[in-house]
Amino acid sequence: MRIPQGREILGIVEGMLGANRLSVRCMDGKTRMGRIPGRLKKRIWICRGDVVIVVPWEFQDDKSDVVWRYTSPQVDWLERKGYLQGKA
Repeated sequence: MRIPQGREILGIVEGMLGANRLSVRCMDGKTRMGRIPGRLKKRIWICRGDVVIVVPWEFQDDKSDVVWRYTSPQVDWLERKGYLQGKA
């Protein structure tokens, strides 16, 4: 189980924008444009409503990279432990 560390933030995918980009509502209250890096493109499939870990860009805070996607049992665990408050 991976827990966000350092600059990583939990977020919920709001929608797909195309070209490996998506809209993510982060737990810090911001909505960021997320990018799926090339190393993850074919390995993980992300849909609307998935819980992901994003790392905001240092030079542009409204954009981020997706580094992890949680499965349903992992999301249930995160909710029980209190990491996801107010999940829609």
